[in-house]
Amino acid sequence: MGIGGTFVPLRQRPFRLLWLGRVASAAGDALVPVAMAFAVLAVGHSTVALGGVLAVGLGSRVVFTLVGGVVADRLPRRAVMLACDLVRGVVQAFIGVMLLTGHMTLPLFFVTSAVFGAASAFFGPASDGLVPQTITRECLQPANALLNISRNSANIFGPAASGALIAVAGTGWVFVIDSASFVLSAFFLVQLKVAAHTRAERSRFLVEIRDGFREVVSRAWVRTPIVGFALSNFCLAAFLVLGPPIFRDHFHGARDWGIVSAVGAVGAIVGALLSARWRPRHPITACFAACMLIALPLAALAGPLPLGAIVAAWSVGMAAVAVGNTWWETCLQRDIPASVFARVRSYDILVSFVFMPLGLAVFPLIAQAIGYEWTLLGAAVGIALTNLVVALTPGVHEVREEPLATVAEPRAA
Repeated sequence: MGIGGTFVPLRQRPFRLLWLGRVASAAGDALVPVAMAFAVLAVGHSTVALGGVLAVGLGSRVVFTLVGGVVADRLPRRAVMLACDLVRGVVQAFIGVMLLTGHMTLPLFFVTSAVFGAASAFFGPASDGLVPQTITRECLQPANALLNISRNSANIFGPAASGALIAVAGTGWVFVIDSASFVLSAFFLVQLKVAAHTRAERSRFLVEIRDGFREVVSRAWVRTPIVGFALSNFCLAAFLVLGPPIFRDHFHGARDWGIVSAVGAVGAIVGALLSARWRPRHPITACFAACMLIALPLAALAGPLPLGAIVAAWSVGMAAVAVGNTWWETCLQRDIPASVFARVRSYDILVSFVFMPLGLAVFPLIAQAIGYEWTLLGAAVGIALTNLVVALTPGVHEVREEPLATVAEPRAA
């Protein structure tokens, strides 16, 4: 499949509407990370405060993600996504107004981050589960790659634009724009009409949670990778929370941090394009082998090395993430039964990110105790070793890419 084949899924109207909605919200979301980091630093005056706010937002998503999975398997997934867009739009509008009027406080950042994270916990499983309902089977991997390309295309300009907007008008307008992007996303989702997904017979909530857990643990190719994602994301938190203060002290603050994020998005687009064209025989093994490269930006930040070296390392790391995400998400969507997919995906999100809030909270404290350099180098080693071990695990290596002409049943335990 050539590069042009990456865009073939857009010929199918249901996927095109889903894609437009995702692009709309991604464009607004791409502005937020830089604005959030420097708004919290301005209000809370410490990396511990920033780590706490980020940890609460992600922690809320982790706590509610299993509930989100059950709801997305029970209810129409498009309706769940629309409700989440409404909640997140209101939250971002509130933050924007409070920042513009000078009334935003650190406790309000904690509350709004928790609400936003909870809404995202419901949105994620529903959105991922809706993709196979909007696209033919042979276009599933290009569709996932295209979603990654689109999200990261927004990230090219978003962080740099956010830094410029912050310098000119302040952080508040960034959140107002993000709020408007959720309204636009809802506009496209309202027009999306798909057949209802196959639903398992409804039972008690805790029973459905248990059934989803059994679907995960019965598959070695699912349970081992999500533990690997958990440890990798815990270590990656060091880059996310220690990066802003390092750039504030050693470089040009929000402007240069935005440049790093933007160029990283270019790398992610390259990775997504590669993932659409390249079908490795052992896709999950290839995913984790590639993700060993995520260690590079943490090692570069430890010095810190010159800005160009950090930019290049982050670009390579984000390319690896984009490649791995496409292969992993496609394997799940292809081989997990539709009736339990959202619950399996919610466990994937839960376990993958369960330690990241802890990392966001503790890495600033570790850095205060042993220094930024040793903290980041230790996290880099942790990422490299974790991904190597998962890549070499026998159950993971047994997952094979089937020829496009072969329509297989969902992979058994």
